[in-house]
Amino acid sequence: MTQVYDIFDRLIAFPTVSRDGNIDLIRYIADFLAGAGIEAELYPHKSGDRASLFASVGNGKRGGVVLSGHTDVVPVEGQAWTSDPFRLTRRDDRLLGRGTADMKGFIACAMEALVVAKDQDLARPLHVAFSYDEEIGCVGVRPMLTELAAAGIRPEWVLIGEPTHMQVATGHKGKTGIRATCRGHAAHSALAPTGLNAIHLAADMLTGIREMQAEIERKGIRDPEYDVPYTTLHAGVIRGGTALNIVPDKCEMLFEIRNIADDDPKTIMDQFFERAEAIVAPTKNMFPDAGITLEIFNEYPGLSTDAAGEISGRAIALSGQANRIKVAFGTEGGLFQEVLGTTAIVCGPGSMDQGHKPDEFVTIEQMEECRAMLRRVTDTLTVG
Repeated sequence: MTQVYDIFDRLIAFPTVSRDGNIDLIRYIADFLAGAGIEAELYPHKSGDRASLFASVGNGKRGGVVLSGHTDVVPVEGQAWTSDPFRLTRRDDRLLGRGTADMKGFIACAMEALVVAKDQDLARPLHVAFSYDEEIGCVGVRPMLTELAAAGIRPEWVLIGEPTHMQVATGHKGKTGIRATCRGHAAHSALAPTGLNAIHLAADMLTGIREMQAEIERKGIRDPEYDVPYTTLHAGVIRGGTALNIVPDKCEMLFEIRNIADDDPKTIMDQFFERAEAIVAPTKNMFPDAGITLEIFNEYPGLSTDAAGEISGRAIALSGQANRIKVAFGTEGGLFQEVLGTTAIVCGPGSMDQGHKPDEFVTIEQMEECRAMLRRVTDTLTVG
């Protein structure tokens, strides 16, 4: 085992579940890089328990490549792990642990690549960017990107190391998270018609969402490169009511839009607002305070990189893989494009089929393919 697997082992040992922060892991990375003579910049959250990190080797602020990854992981509660999820465990060619695929394997490779690149004669810079709270909506990368843009950092392209089985991904859907707050009128359930049931309002709104989804499936824009080739609408949480014999006056529903590039989520939101108004309108005479309020609580853009472009072709050559794909899950790639104006490619070791599950794993073969790709990436930045 080489140093990269020692790094990997240390990274897995930090239980960086999004809700708990990542500051200990970030300090470890900063100290590790400092030991190699590389200064890292930290972008801490005001809570103090989490931060993003950016570090560079080579010359200049413009051009070059960013190796980007998120350090947070999803919880393990309720999952039937057969080994300690926060200890790197080897079984044959598999390396098990929470975050092995998503995506500390790539981060370990990126750390190694940066240290190796420091001693090479680079004509253009190699950067690493490690963020927090990606799993809850690409939250932590945003303030770091704002600071980098203000500092004049303009990489030629960014490699997002999410697990793609080392295939080059040039696209993913955007996401909009929406909170619907339904307000009714409380009453005793024995006199239910004298109240307005907020759960029923939420149910009507959910029916509208399902009808819109069915319409999209029938007539909507399609992109056959996705496993689900159209925009999807999904309700994930409904909360309402306090007791069976009380007509509830409040209900909250969380739902989302995952849109392909040719669908505008703002247009879909306008349809949601129209639905909400139509649902509540018949109740207004008797219950003037009734309503359905829609609030976007999180959103990030999709990724749509020119598949025939020069960067895409270069990434395919560097990866050693012939396939170009689009992925179902979201990444920070669209934000890099939006804020820094750089081209984003998604390519990393492991598969999201293993991510978020008990006994999550990445294979040593995939790790070695990633290390080889990052060596080739660094070679493109050297003088001559």
